[in-house]
Amino acid sequence: MGNPAGVRRDFAALERRRLAAARLLRQRLSQSAVAHQVGVHRQSVSRWAHELKQSGVRGLRRAKRTGRPPRLNATQLRDIEQALKRGPEALGFASGLWTARRVRDLIEYRTGVRYHEDHVWRILHELGWSCQRPVGRALERDEAAIGNWKKYRWPQIKKKRSGNGAPSSSSMRAG
Repeated sequence: MGNPAGVRRDFAALERRRLAAARLLRQRLSQSAVAHQVGVHRQSVSRWAHELKQSGVRGLRRAKRTGRPPRLNATQLRDIEQALKRGPEALGFASGLWTARRVRDLIEYRTGVRYHEDHVWRILHELGWSCQRPVGRALERDEAAIGNWKKYRWPQIKKKRSGNGAPSSSSMRAG
């Protein structure tokens, strides 16, 4: 069945469980008794017993790494992250927005490794970066002028409630 999506396996704990099973098997316990004690299916213990007979305890030690080896090493990932922090403009792009295509091109330029744009998001997530939308504000925006307008001009032109006590157009009375 495997692990639920996104849940990392604790390889050290799995190895400890296999080694505990090996000790129990060497004490001549039955495979089903070992399975019950270490909390696994009997078929797993059967596989481990076969491996113990073939390769000894060394065969039950954990593998170095599962899955395909990464194409980028830790040094290359740090280099890419530093380039990302400098921003797209530092690399000659017109705007300050990182896109999947730009990051893909950056990775290829810095390391020679080419990824599909969809996979670039996984790498960014691994580096602790998240997808964010840019703030839609003009570069020419004058914050001081906007603050002044909100403080002085807006109250002057804002529609005020009439003070003559005229009845509301609503059939409900204001409470």
